[in-house]
Amino acid sequence: MILEHAVLDVEAGSAPEFEAAFATAKSIIASSPGFQSLRLERCLEQADRYVLLVEWDSVESHEIGFRTSAPFEEWRALLHHFYPERPVVQHFERVLDA
Repeated sequence: MILEHAVLDVEAGSAPEFEAAFATAKSIIASSPGFQSLRLERCLEQADRYVLLVEWDSVESHEIGFRTSAPFEEWRALLHHFYPERPVVQHFERVLDA
């Protein structure tokens, strides 16, 4: 399992619309092969900042399976216009559990 981590800064004042669009978009990503789970968290200090955490079977499930699919184009159409700058997306693997 790998963890995708994306910091999502949305246009100022668009948080309610973004959250509504994300509620629709989550079913798109959830139906992708290799998808395990996701969490969307809003920053308390910056109301227009979110972190998206998605668990995938592998980096390839995300980068090749999802990002090159037709459903990704739907995802992009629903969400990407909220971002004034391209989000930073990174992948992590678990090292230690407590």
